[in-house]
Amino acid sequence: MDLKFLSEHQINNMLDMKTCIGLMKNVFTAFAEEKIENKLRSVFPVEAGKVFGVMPAVIPTEDVCGAKLITAFHTNHAKGLPSHLGIVAVFSNDDGQLLGICDGTAITAIRTGAVSALATDYMAKKDSHTMCLIGGGVQAVMHLKAITLVRDIKKVTVWCPTLAESEKFCETHKDEYPEIEFIPCEKCEDAVRDADIINTLTPSPVPVLFGKWVKPGAHINAVGACSKTTRELDSECVAKARLFCDNYDSCRNEAGDYLFPLNEGIIGESHIQGDLARVISGKVTARTDNKDITMFESQGLACEDVACAAWLLKQ
Repeated sequence: MDLKFLSEHQINNMLDMKTCIGLMKNVFTAFAEEKIENKLRSVFPVEAGKVFGVMPAVIPTEDVCGAKLITAFHTNHAKGLPSHLGIVAVFSNDDGQLLGICDGTAITAIRTGAVSALATDYMAKKDSHTMCLIGGGVQAVMHLKAITLVRDIKKVTVWCPTLAESEKFCETHKDEYPEIEFIPCEKCEDAVRDADIINTLTPSPVPVLFGKWVKPGAHINAVGACSKTTRELDSECVAKARLFCDNYDSCRNEAGDYLFPLNEGIIGESHIQGDLARVISGKVTARTDNKDITMFESQGLACEDVACAAWLLKQ
C-alpha cells in the first residue's frame, strides 16, 4: 500500500483560511442535519503537564472516517516546539482502507481559527471593527487571519504576558495588515475594554478575562482552555454572556469555562443557549439585540480535523 502523507509545509500551502472556513461551515451544517458522528476525545496522562489524546469521527457525507492522535505537552514552549503535535488519519467508509495521514499540528492551527471566524460571523455584531487578541502565539496569528475575513477590522489590541511580547506581535504583523492599527497593551483590561470581538488564546489554567471588563455587545471566542480543570474566563464573564458551544457533549464534559461557574452555582445547565450547528441552521438565534454579549466556547472537534484532512487528501 502506498501511503499518502501530507506535511505541515504542504498543508499550509494547500489549505488557505477562506477555504477552511467554508469546510467548517459544511461540517456544522452536516452536524445540524445529524449526518456526522463525533465522539468525545479520550485523554490519557503521560506526565505532569503532558497528555495524549485520541479524537475519532465518522463523516458519511464525505464517505470517510478517521481520527486525530495528538499530544499536548505544555513544556514544549521552552524547547521551541508547539504545545500540540499530532497526526490525522483518514480511512475509507467503503472498504476501510487508510487513505492517508496528515500533519495534525497544521490542521489544528488552521481549523481552530476558521471555526472561531465562523462563529464570529454568526454571533458578532455586523459593525464590529475592534478586535482583542489575548495571547500572542500561533492561534493569535490564525485568529487575526481568520476573523479579518469575516469582519472589517480597523483596530487590534494585543495582550501577552509581557509588554515586549505584545509589542513584538504588533511589529511582526502591522505590515501584513496596513489597514489595521495594532496596539500592544501592558494590561489585559486595556486590551479588552473597547473590543467588539475578544479572543482568549492562552494556555492559562486560571482566568485572564474578567466579565467586568467586557462591554455590552461584545463577542467572545473562548479558545485556549481545553480541559475541565482550566479556564480563561471568570464566572461573571460567562454568566453575563449568551453561551454557545461547538458541541454540547464537549462543553458539558471538558470546558472549564462552563464547568467552573456551573459547579459554583452561578449558572445552570440551561445557560448553554445552543451549539454552532443550531445557530448556523437558524434553529437558534445568537443575538437578540446589540447589547447582548455572545460567547463561543471552542473545545475543538475530531470531525473538524478529519474533514480538513479528507479534503486535503483529495487535492
